[in-house]
Amino acid sequence: MKKSFVLAALLPLAVAAQDIKQELHAELKAQVEFPATVPAGNYSGITWLGGNEYAVVCDKARADGFFIFHINIDPDTGVISHAYNNEFRSSGYANRDMEGIAFMPKDTTIFISGEGDNSIKEYELKTGKYTGRELNVPDSLRQSAPNYGFESLTYNAKQRHFWTVSESTMPIDGKPSSLKNKHQNVLRLLCFDDSSLDMVGMYAYLMDYPEATAESSNGYCHGVSDLCALDDGRVLVMERELFVPPLRIGAWVNNKIYVVDPTEKMTGKFIEKKLLVEFKTKFTGFKNTFANFEGMCLGPKLNDGRQTLVLICDSQNQLKKLKDWIMTIVID
Repeated sequence: MKKSFVLAALLPLAVAAQDIKQELHAELKAQVEFPATVPAGNYSGITWLGGNEYAVVCDKARADGFFIFHINIDPDTGVISHAYNNEFRSSGYANRDMEGIAFMPKDTTIFISGEGDNSIKEYELKTGKYTGRELNVPDSLRQSAPNYGFESLTYNAKQRHFWTVSESTMPIDGKPSSLKNKHQNVLRLLCFDDSSLDMVGMYAYLMDYPEATAESSNGYCHGVSDLCALDDGRVLVMERELFVPPLRIGAWVNNKIYVVDPTEKMTGKFIEKKLLVEFKTKFTGFKNTFANFEGMCLGPKLNDGRQTLVLICDSQNQLKKLKDWIMTIVID
């Protein structure tokens, strides 16, 4: 029997007096690709290491570990001018369907979430080897529908918190949204302390209704593909719906990035969310912008003080001539 999602069971973070936070605005920049320097991949998560360096995970990499990418962003416009991938750092263990990745500067380590085991493990940045630590995810929250586990991971050094969420509804809360079961996914945003690695907060999050109206497809998913924690305590949530029709022409991915504020007192069952930006990528036969953006992280600030957000997509190893798009969104 389905268990109810009870607000009383949630563990909110302590709410202190906060400065009034300005409303965020977003400016989309062009999708770009660099096929000569970024090999075809299944890139599913990204985190900024500083400068032009990023760590990236691939859910079908040859082993458990992460790539080192170099992404150059114009400091005036926020447009990506060049990118290349030149190194893979392996833990020495088998791929566990790595999906989310976060860099913790104070310990110079990387955390990676794996959907294969629904664990979030720590790695040495320099070697890629396990440190032996991981986020202490309660056993009751490790259960997920197939391929709908911890897709997301983010860390903010100022707030000293990790955040993750299952891609779709956990079995304890119902069934995942699908073409034959169209409803709003109920998710749990989970927060972890960076010292104890214990869970210190949990919030009920309600996704939008799916847009797709068909009842069959050649590929479909509807869930949260990544999170991004901001310095002021707010968190960006990327809702992603992907639909591929039987003949593939007309395929699309719709992305909605919402802002949630866990420091605000909840007034209802679900945490309040505000839309920051929505955009759709498509494959029409004449134009191919189709991009399954699965990774999202903060990048450098521009000369005018605005913040860059870096996104990377999973091309399924350039399946059916798909491209490894990356892009930026400038927020202020």
